[in-house]
Amino acid sequence: MCKTSSLRDARSGRMQFHQTKKQIPRYIANGLIATGVHYAVLTLNIKVFAVVSAGLANFIAACFGIAAAFIGSRHFVFPQQNAEPLLEQSLRFGGLYGIIAVMHGLLLWAWTDIQGLNYHFGFLLATAIQVSLSFAGNKWLVFKA
Repeated sequence: MCKTSSLRDARSGRMQFHQTKKQIPRYIANGLIATGVHYAVLTLNIKVFAVVSAGLANFIAACFGIAAAFIGSRHFVFPQQNAEPLLEQSLRFGGLYGIIAVMHGLLLWAWTDIQGLNYHFGFLLATAIQVSLSFAGNKWLVFKA
């Protein structure tokens, strides 16, 4: 009985690893597309709609980028047979992204403002942590894939 259970666990672990290997390139592609949406809306806001504040234009664009990331994650990166309700997933997604955004800001603040280190490297470090936490959080907390 123990042998069967451990065999089943090993198969499950291999399946999970194989699934994760497929999800990572999809996650990267989805992130690039969402970034493109963000940038395109930012450019439209400034050049076409003449939004005077770059900060406001970027905030609006970020909402579109985040929406694109959510839709891509739900339907392309972590597709599910019996998906949970949209509202539940979107609330968890928004909460996760909010927490990660605060962490990103605090890390860059501590790196640059407190420690006096180069903000370019701090941004890259914070972004690498953000991408890792976002993938893990989406996989295990938001979409449970």
